[in-house]
Amino acid sequence: MANYTAKRKELEELYNKISPFELKNKIIAIAESNKNDSAKFLLNAGRGNPNWIADTPRDAFFTFGHFATEECRRVWNENDLAGMPSKDGIAKRLYEYITNHPNAPGIDLLKKIIDYGINVEGFNPDEWVYEIADGIIGDNYPLPDRMLIHTEKIVNRYILQEMYGNKNLNEKLNIFAVEGATAAMCYIFDSLVANSLILKGEKIAIMSPIFTPYLEIPLLSRYDFEIIEIKATETTKDGTHTWQYPSSEIEKLKDPSIKALFIVNPSNPPSVAIRESSIQEIVNIVENHNPNLIIISDDVYCTFVDNFKSILSYLPHNTIGVYSFSKYFGVTGWRLGVISLKEDNVIDKTLKSLPQNFKDEIIERYESITTNIDELKFIDRLVADSRQVALNHTAGLSTPQQVQMAFFCGFSLVDKENNYKNLTKEICRRRQRLLFENLGLELRKDPLDASYYTEFDLLEWANHYYGSEFTKYLQANYTPVDVLYRLAEESSIILLSGGGFHGPEWSIRISLANLNDEDYIKISKELHRILQDYINSWKSYKDGKK
Repeated sequence: MANYTAKRKELEELYNKISPFELKNKIIAIAESNKNDSAKFLLNAGRGNPNWIADTPRDAFFTFGHFATEECRRVWNENDLAGMPSKDGIAKRLYEYITNHPNAPGIDLLKKIIDYGINVEGFNPDEWVYEIADGIIGDNYPLPDRMLIHTEKIVNRYILQEMYGNKNLNEKLNIFAVEGATAAMCYIFDSLVANSLILKGEKIAIMSPIFTPYLEIPLLSRYDFEIIEIKATETTKDGTHTWQYPSSEIEKLKDPSIKALFIVNPSNPPSVAIRESSIQEIVNIVENHNPNLIIISDDVYCTFVDNFKSILSYLPHNTIGVYSFSKYFGVTGWRLGVISLKEDNVIDKTLKSLPQNFKDEIIERYESITTNIDELKFIDRLVADSRQVALNHTAGLSTPQQVQMAFFCGFSLVDKENNYKNLTKEICRRRQRLLFENLGLELRKDPLDASYYTEFDLLEWANHYYGSEFTKYLQANYTPVDVLYRLAEESSIILLSGGGFHGPEWSIRISLANLNDEDYIKISKELHRILQDYINSWKSYKDGKK
């Protein structure tokens, strides 16, 4: 039996009782307290943000910022004070600036983005350049408050490119720019309840494993939803997880009392996209059994899967899309995200058909911003709710953030060869290969694997390589927290519990994005050493019984 210290006992008691992100902080404290060698670095593979950034769109953004401040000084220049940009002729002046600064960082991309807006989207040159010049300066309230007009069109096109494949690329989505996907989650939960679309105690479905806040928020007293889990329990013939959903799980959605379905696709932590046949099963259920089902699809990892198509593209009338720029562009600190909703959608239709007593309460909520509640779209209610309705006139993501978002989207839209996308995908896949090779494990080929994380199930490994007898020994003599504790204490390596994401209890999540390649070799070797200790202990136990 393992020799448990007080700290290990504490972790064991907290395991699966608190968020794995909170448990991680306890594990970090253990790793820090055991660093007696100055050469021992903490390797935190529990973090989700990548260790790369998209630098060229940042260069273009900052160079454009210099142009914008010059525009302000052109209007009024007095010591440290300048005026506000002027729209008349601003596009011509920008092109002159580009010509006169051929070596400025990101200048070529800046021109391509401006050209794209004018030549592809059909923007008026002065209105387009003025919007982002005034936006990057940040001297005005966001107007419209939901999102800047031209910026919304650029982001709309990017979302369609990344989530629709080659389908309906001219579709109009209404976009709400928000402070990352975390803000999107909070706003959506609040507005669904505030508008009586889901009542306290009603059923929602969640496809698991999943990012833990989607499991934790519904249990708060203000929501108290009944959660129906759709579990990714499918395995191959040899017992390997595919992280896909059997039909028996998806069929739970036929229950019309389930009001909403929450999805992270590709998943977190398995990092695997939902296969098309499963999406088609959901489509069939919506069309024939649960037509008013509201689907919230968080597609933050979509760019890491080849030929990805979001459920938003299959069920655009039922789906609220959530996207964060943080992972793909290395922009966690900017807090950039969007909520997408088709103009013609089930949610707005449901709002108009609510019982009158619910409508009366909702009218009272929004009476300060409209006298015609039936015409107030759900996405605009989201905007108002994000500022407690009363501050709707000051709602909206800061304009410099929106401009940076537009530059990221423009960068991707003009990258016709997908050079940046292919580079980021190869980084993650290379690290995954290094991890598995140095663990001595075969990596199952899966075109739906984003390779942003990997979820490693110790019991699957034990049973597959050493059989049920060893698996039973492992369960009887150790706990799931043991490997996390030992990696932290002995090697200053931080991993997350997969069980906290409602994955297999003995699984661990390893981020493949946020450390250097060689770090994954070290992680795999240290993990392999601990696994070998388990094997040796089992063999000694068997020998002792003979």
